[in-house]
Amino acid sequence: MLVRLDKWLWVARFYKSRSLAREMVEGGKVHYNGQRSKPSKIVEVGAILTLRQGLDQKTIQILAISEQRKTATEAQQLYLETPDSIVKREAMAQARKLNALTMPHPDRRPDKKERRDLIKFKYNRQQGDNN
Repeated sequence: MLVRLDKWLWVARFYKSRSLAREMVEGGKVHYNGQRSKPSKIVEVGAILTLRQGLDQKTIQILAISEQRKTATEAQQLYLETPDSIVKREAMAQARKLNALTMPHPDRRPDKKERRDLIKFKYNRQQGDNN
């Protein structure tokens, strides 16, 4: 069975649409056996794909090829994520969580007086750096 890379990524439910999968391949976000490729590349069983989904990067091995998009559980049978990739992805997720805890966002935007104070503080700090 001959299936294009962009279509396989859509069937395996990595991307919501085939056009989005094509854009990711063309943009260099998907590597086929360690190299950039075209969306029309014919996928083979056993090939290694490295792809980016949001902030996560996954390395998977193709186990099966399908032309029809099916349920998510059936789509997961088409590939296997490497153990090294799982460990790296979980470590990055943990680092993002820790970073969010150390740099919390304020509950609200500053009001007019607080904004003026911030601008004054930044201006005085910049003036001190130049002297």
